Amino acid sequence: MNSAPLRLLVLGLGKTGTLVAEVARERGHQVQSIDADVNQNAAWLTPEHLRNVDVAIDFTAPDAVLGNIDACVRARKAMVVGTTGWYGELDRVRQAVQQAGTGFVFGANFSYGVNLFFQIAQAAAPALAHNYRGHITERHHIHKKDAPSGTAAALQRLLEQASGERIEITSEREGDVPGIHALELVSSGDRIVLTHEVKSRRTFAEGAVLAAEWIAGRTGFYDFKDIFAQL
Repeated sequence: MNSAPLRLLVLGLGKTGTLVAEVARERGHQVQSIDADVNQNAAWLTPEHLRNVDVAIDFTAPDAVLGNIDACVRARKAMVVGTTGWYGELDRVRQAVQQAGTGFVFGANFSYGVNLFFQIAQAAAPALAHNYRGHITERHHIHKKDAPSGTAAALQRLLEQASGERIEITSEREGDVPGIHALELVSSGDRIVLTHEVKSRRTFAEGAVLAAEWIAGRTGFYDFKDIFAQL
């Protein structure tokens, strides 16, 4: 993993983006942060502005992220994308990244703990073939723009791949909840509940910066859940 100081561009000055910039500076990196009002329709992301950027980190919004991705890929700049709500374009973006020969890490959730949660859930998936019914519940703050959350959708896909069963998701929005995901498996004889609760958004920020350090100098298209153990 790259341990030398990097020149990072943080797209998005929301709560998580602000923490990403803070963590990156603590780890000795140079950081420039750009807010949405400066970068409408990805207009700020010109080759000139991106010339001295090693990795761009996106924590913006579903309606902005694809434009940001396209601009950075055209400039052949590595990216870490924590924004969700764009996965319908995943195959197109993968192809563009591969054609450009750059590096790209995306993730529904950059928390180390939630990726362990994914592994535990995957181990529990065979229960769905043995008379257990499954249900996912996710709770987030009232400002979250996508529902279900990217993390819940990723958990749903993981379970479907492991068991062949597609289970329902219930989304709840309340106050300033950073994120709670629960998987419930119920049979006629018992009930299993697996829960991951975020206590601080800092866990997302730390994972995103580690991903930026990892992708710097690499090429390829990676899902964070597939590389987090290397970090």
